[in-house]
Amino acid sequence: MLKTIDSLGELRGKRVLVRADLNVPLDGTTITDDGRIRAALPTLTRLVEAGARVVVISHLGRPKGAPEEKYSLRPVVGRLGELLGQEVAFATDTVGSSAQEVVAGLEDGRVAVLENLRFNPGETAKDDAERAAFATQLAALGDAFVSDGFGVVHRKQASVYELATELPAAAGELVLAEVESLRKVTDQPERPFVVVLGGAKIADKLGVIDSLLGKADRLLIGGGMAYTFQKAKGYEVGRSLLDESKLDVVREYMDRAEKNGVELVLPVDTAVAPEFSADAPATVVAVDAMPADQEGMDIGPETAKLFGEKIADAATVFWNGPMGVFEFEAFAKGTTAVAEVLSKAPGYTVVGGGDSAAAVRTLGFDESLFSHISTGGGASLELIEGKDLPGISILEEDNS
Repeated sequence: MLKTIDSLGELRGKRVLVRADLNVPLDGTTITDDGRIRAALPTLTRLVEAGARVVVISHLGRPKGAPEEKYSLRPVVGRLGELLGQEVAFATDTVGSSAQEVVAGLEDGRVAVLENLRFNPGETAKDDAERAAFATQLAALGDAFVSDGFGVVHRKQASVYELATELPAAAGELVLAEVESLRKVTDQPERPFVVVLGGAKIADKLGVIDSLLGKADRLLIGGGMAYTFQKAKGYEVGRSLLDESKLDVVREYMDRAEKNGVELVLPVDTAVAPEFSADAPATVVAVDAMPADQEGMDIGPETAKLFGEKIADAATVFWNGPMGVFEFEAFAKGTTAVAEVLSKAPGYTVVGGGDSAAAVRTLGFDESLFSHISTGGGASLELIEGKDLPGISILEEDNS
């Protein structure tokens, strides 16, 4: 059991540090998808209504331990204020004079945001002592800690792990909801249990496939990772994404799926193009007829239909990774088709964060049509895989 906000007692007047995940995509200073900000609202609203002095901490992008203007959280502050219905204060550093001054000036029920945590090298340092030192500085700004950035709970970082050892700590509403929803998939899923995996890098999903070969009833493989499977079956994949080093592993997985009675479903056709661009001319070919000078960009219509049939009767579905280059309109059909089927499926449907969640929103689907849309791609995959997530284990009741 995870410790909840209730375990923190009376919060009025207390400074509560909230580790949120406000790592939103930006076009310059314009937020192109505010999903992660909205996901933080239940916890922040609860704390505001309890009269806490709320100090939000987060990262954005991947700065190298020093300030970079393009990674500033400043654009997020305005949007967060709009959603909360109050002006949100902003500190221009993480633990320096601005942070100390802003936190000191907070009144009950008000919210402040500190600058990008990753502007400080201690946040992501590999050295335990360096992370602990930064966590101690952060802890000095608060009386309690709420961990609500599900997208980073698989990372052993100062604001995720060490900070929870410095202050009375609890899981926020988002983290609780994420863990509960994903454990419905991992612990005792209702069957048929269907997993749809896509995305570019097969290496990112190998551990998940390995784990699911003993749990899932059907495993549907699309996206860039499918070409390694097709190559392992002896097909030409042209200039498509391919991880030659994983061919033997993939062959072993295909053999094990057959032995375990897991239905491993691969594409039967592919949308190809002569180059990776939005306006490249698209051609649909069978998987055994891919031209050597073309690149696979999306699953084809027959595959979309096949995948739809394999999903339609599922009692539980977990989807992680787009079926193609959905950012290009011509190659978004496969991902759209999978999202469409999931949105109408009667079973328990989970979209596993990352690009899949971005695709659902970008393609205009009503998020309420899915049982759960995770905010953490990597974290959701590791939880599904059965790995220990540092930011979750540190919040377990027996860690008090």
